[in-house]
Amino acid sequence: MLSDPSSPLRSPAYQLGSIVLFAATAVILMALAFEYLGGYEPCPLCLQQRYAYYGGIPLLFAALVLVSAERAGLAALLFLMVTLAFLVNAGLGIYQAGAEWKFWPGPATCAAVARPLSTSAGGLFKDLENTRVIRCDEASWRLFGLSFAGWNAVISLGVALGSAAAALKVLRAPR
Repeated sequence: MLSDPSSPLRSPAYQLGSIVLFAATAVILMALAFEYLGGYEPCPLCLQQRYAYYGGIPLLFAALVLVSAERAGLAALLFLMVTLAFLVNAGLGIYQAGAEWKFWPGPATCAAVARPLSTSAGGLFKDLENTRVIRCDEASWRLFGLSFAGWNAVISLGVALGSAAAALKVLRAPR
């Protein structure tokens, strides 16, 4: 099927959608690796920025299935839903990065992530001493001047543009 030049799997929409799916999957896997292997605890706003990946990756996969089934309209709709989700996500990343650079205040709700506490008095004091507040307005890491939130904004814009381009390509493809 891949050797057939008319195969939907060889279409520009399918290939672009596959690249976007791979990129989105790689980004969320890296975020989870930074958290679980690198010890970087995410703030509540960081966790919220993962929702686009958790919802967008299955939608991208479904869009690729629809492209291969030659269901252009539904595939384009899913690609556009991914585009919208990642544009919103880019906005969240810009908001958090701006708060980290002190361009504007961060959300008041960004304090500590709730964790189970001990029921004994001694245990409660120990929990309070060991609890680290993960703030949304302080970058825990930067690369080339951008924090996790800044990179998420850049990558989310890329995923949104790639997904929008895939939607256009699937709609413009000859049938």
